[in-house]
Amino acid sequence: MAEVISAGDFRNGVTIEFEGDIYTIIEFQHVKPGKGAAFVRCKLKNIKNGGIIERTFRPSEKVDRAHIERRDMEYLYNDGTLFYFMDQDTYEQIGLSQDQLGDALKFVKENEKVKILSHNNVVFGVEPPLFVELEVVHTEPGLKGDTATNVMKPAEVETGASIAVPLFINIGEKIKIDTRTGEYLGRA
Repeated sequence: MAEVISAGDFRNGVTIEFEGDIYTIIEFQHVKPGKGAAFVRCKLKNIKNGGIIERTFRPSEKVDRAHIERRDMEYLYNDGTLFYFMDQDTYEQIGLSQDQLGDALKFVKENEKVKILSHNNVVFGVEPPLFVELEVVHTEPGLKGDTATNVMKPAEVETGASIAVPLFINIGEKIKIDTRTGEYLGRA
């Protein structure tokens, strides 16, 4: 039996089943107007297609909490149509399409560990590691004498993704990246 959660207990990151789909609460606000009943205003992200909707709930309204299974797997390779992952314990392999992944593998290289997300044994996405270390393969050289702080320039990393890096970063350097925001964190 599914666990039930009332709208008054909503928190960011909670996953719910609503109108036949699975949503993650990305924003919520308890509203108590001067007149009328209180309500909960939410921004919900559909975890299968990435769409965002806004809904309001009465605080006493109940919805089913969705159980999302996260399984550690290793990203093996991309054959042009599918991206393949392997379970480290069972050696079972699965292939996922670009549509299922979105841009989750933007900062993930082959042989890197990721979490495969599924609901009722249906895989719908991939969660990359929070931080990765990648090599800069292309960037313009910084200008000598340009010491302005917080000035960034574009750089391409070994996975093909582009990010903004400080002027002092050069080709061949390894940098640390936050995969949630795509931000440069420092040299590796």
